[in-house]
Amino acid sequence: MSAKKPPRPKNQTSMKMLGKQLGAARRVAGLTQTELGLRVGLDEQTVASIEQGRRALKPDVAARMDEVLDTKGMLAAGVANLPDVDQFPMWAEVYMEHEREAIALSWYDNAVLPGLLQTEAYVRAVLRNRVPAYDGDEVETRTVARLERQEILHRRNAPTLSFVVWEPVLLMALGGPEVRRGQLRHLRELAELPCVSLQFLLLSSPYHAGLDGPFILVETPDHQHLAYAESQRGSQWVSDADEVSRLARKYAMLRTQALTTQDSMGLLDRLLGER
Repeated sequence: MSAKKPPRPKNQTSMKMLGKQLGAARRVAGLTQTELGLRVGLDEQTVASIEQGRRALKPDVAARMDEVLDTKGMLAAGVANLPDVDQFPMWAEVYMEHEREAIALSWYDNAVLPGLLQTEAYVRAVLRNRVPAYDGDEVETRTVARLERQEILHRRNAPTLSFVVWEPVLLMALGGPEVRRGQLRHLRELAELPCVSLQFLLLSSPYHAGLDGPFILVETPDHQHLAYAESQRGSQWVSDADEVSRLARKYAMLRTQALTTQDSMGLLDRLLGER
C-alpha cells in the first residue's frame, strides 16, 4: 500500500522562488543549463530540476553558482533562509541527498538508534512518541521514508558505515519488550555486514567524548567532509573545515572509548540471552 505524502507547500514554494532566481541569473549571465552545470559540477537535468524547484539547492553548490554567476551571495543567502517545514526541513532534505551519495558515514547517537539501523516497529515507536503527536498519515509517510533510506546498507558498492551508540539506547524498552528484542536481533544481523562497524559506548565508561549530543560525519564522492547535527531546536549542517575537524576528532575519541566491534556483538548476544 502506497503512503499518501502530506503536502509541503511552504517549502516547495520557497524552492520554486529560489529556482526562478537562479534561472534569471543564469540567463543574465548568458549561460545555458548545460554550461552552468559544467562550471559547477552538475548535469543539465539537475540544474533544470533546481530551477523548477523540484530539487534542493545545496549550500556548497549555491556558493559555486554565486561565484560563476556573480550574484554576490544571493543564492547562498536564499538557501540559508529557506523556511523549515514539519515534514522534511530543507536541511534534512539536503542531508538525505548527501546520505544517498556518501562514500562514508560516521554516526554517533545517544538518544535513539541511528535511523539507518532501525526496524519498522522501532521507527513507528519513535515517531509515535513525538510531542506534539504526528497523525496517522504522517507516521506512515515518515516510516516509509526512513526505511527507504536503509537501501544503502545493501548496495553492491555500499558506503563505509561506522556507528557509535551509547549503551542506554539499547536498554530502553521503546515500543515494548517485543519491539526491543526484534531491534536487538536486527542490530546483531547488521553488525555482520562487511560495510558496517557497530560499537557501543558503555554506561560504565569513565570517558565520553560525545556529551554535547549526536552528530553525523559525511564524506562525499568528491571527498568533501561535512557534518550534520540535530537537536531539540532543529538541525544544522556543518561545512566549516575547523568545525568538521573538531567533530571528527570527537568521533575518533568516541571509537577508542567504545567497545570494539567484536565486544559490541558480544554485548548484543548477552542482551539477547544467546550466551
